[in-house]
Amino acid sequence: MDAVLLISELAEKSRIAARTLVAATPQERVMALQAIATEIQASESEILSANQEDLDRADAAGMAPSLRDRLLLNSARIQGIASGAREVSKLPDPLGKTVRESTLPNGLHLKQRTVPFGVVGMVYEARPNVTVDAAVILLMSGNAALLRGSSSAASSNQVLVEVMRRALARTNISPDIVQLVPSNDRSTVAALLHARGKVDLVIPRGSAQLIRTVIDEATVPTIETGAGVCHVYVDDEADLDKALPILLNSKIQRPSVCNAAETLLVHQSVAEKFLPTALTALHEAGVIIHGDSATLEIAQQLGIPAQGATDENWCTEYGSLEMNVAVVPSLVAAADHIHKYGTNHTEAIVTESQSHADTFVALSDCAAVMINASTRFTDGEQMGFGAEIGISNQKLHARGPMGLEAMTTTTWIVTGTGQIRA
Repeated sequence: MDAVLLISELAEKSRIAARTLVAATPQERVMALQAIATEIQASESEILSANQEDLDRADAAGMAPSLRDRLLLNSARIQGIASGAREVSKLPDPLGKTVRESTLPNGLHLKQRTVPFGVVGMVYEARPNVTVDAAVILLMSGNAALLRGSSSAASSNQVLVEVMRRALARTNISPDIVQLVPSNDRSTVAALLHARGKVDLVIPRGSAQLIRTVIDEATVPTIETGAGVCHVYVDDEADLDKALPILLNSKIQRPSVCNAAETLLVHQSVAEKFLPTALTALHEAGVIIHGDSATLEIAQQLGIPAQGATDENWCTEYGSLEMNVAVVPSLVAAADHIHKYGTNHTEAIVTESQSHADTFVALSDCAAVMINASTRFTDGEQMGFGAEIGISNQKLHARGPMGLEAMTTTTWIVTGTGQIRA
């Protein structure tokens, strides 16, 4: 079938199905998410078998380790996906909330209330967990989901959508609110991006290249999720005992994700004390180091291999065990470096000075700032959203991890007693 026609039919089917969400009570939406979580847990072996098909194809194609890690599902990750759905179900209902309310001098009563977007398309790469995270957030916020994952996760995504639809078939909510867009033809992406009037919103999640393609080509409104060139800045007022575990967790705990740190910046007054310990720990963890001249000098003294960092290094999201390291003369210099090379995602400062922390926050034009904490906390689940549909680093509508409230818009309800405009 022609891709444009296919997307049109899927969108129309989703919009009709979304009426069952509008008619559903908050408790029915909660029960639907709980049913999905239960079905995912019960279908673990089926999901693992499908994921293994994807992994076998990835191995045959020589997929990069960082991408393979994003693709991988295991028992713990499947249980985590189910747990995320349950956590979302426990959150306050985002629909029908009164944002503002007033009565005008002419007696008109105004109320601004939260409502769903309608039909939301997701374009994403590798991670099959996004299939469920996106679907449950959209369902709970009253939206239908058109899910276009990558061909590398085709088997996993297919099974996960089937599992969710099986669960929804036992509820009062139509299974057609969750639609999987075929990933075996790239034309379906273009058709989804150009389905203005049929699809209300598109959200990309994946590589910088994917996100840029969606933003540049879409005629459907988009929310820009972004690449994560994240930094850890160790201030001259830092507690270095805190700084090392924060650095290591930010880089090593899961290097393939967008909230992993890619660059370490160290104030020159603590560099000679901190960098030998930090570089040794990074090296022992298998991290490839790209450094400025001051860092290379210390690395050479320690016998630790390091490469000179280029402009390309400073702005690269590695997604692997590689890290840039630089010594900076001041907090402002650190902020200037971040402004030049960062992606407005997450920045961290380690400091015991509240005034320094405040200055860093003021100078950091980004979605999230961590003070004495790992960059890895920029995450919907970690921040109490249950799951996330993506992390937005744009400034309009939503910024940071996007949960239920970010997936709503508003409508104005104007109630009168017969007023007419003069």
